[in-house]
Amino acid sequence: MSWSEAGTAGSASDADEISVRPPEQAPEPEPAQGVVRQYRSRDAWVIVAHGEYDMGTVAPLADALNAAVSKHSKVVLDTSGVSFADSSFLNLLILAHQAATLFVVGPRPQLQRLFEISGVDALLRVRATVEEAVAS
Repeated sequence: MSWSEAGTAGSASDADEISVRPPEQAPEPEPAQGVVRQYRSRDAWVIVAHGEYDMGTVAPLADALNAAVSKHSKVVLDTSGVSFADSSFLNLLILAHQAATLFVVGPRPQLQRLFEISGVDALLRVRATVEEAVAS
């Protein structure tokens, strides 16, 4: 079935039977690029990254990580919301790793593959969840 056929398939009676229910809870909107959420969890400082990170967009995250590693011995970077990253992001992680105990949490497959290709996966402490990283 083609896209045009899919859009016209079915009859008016089919449409009458479909009901759309509002979600019980609307998903929280993602913050704008460049906004970095941060908070303390036990003895760790947690930074939540999201969006795309390249040479032109990595500065706010770099500022947050630099401040965190200068004030906290344990930093957790939640990357579960990162949809793209390049070598500038990798460089930032390596520098943060050298300055403090850095845990990277929940990288998506693209980011995990970038870690593997570059060999950074052998250097970084990667965990599945923030809770697991904080407890480490």
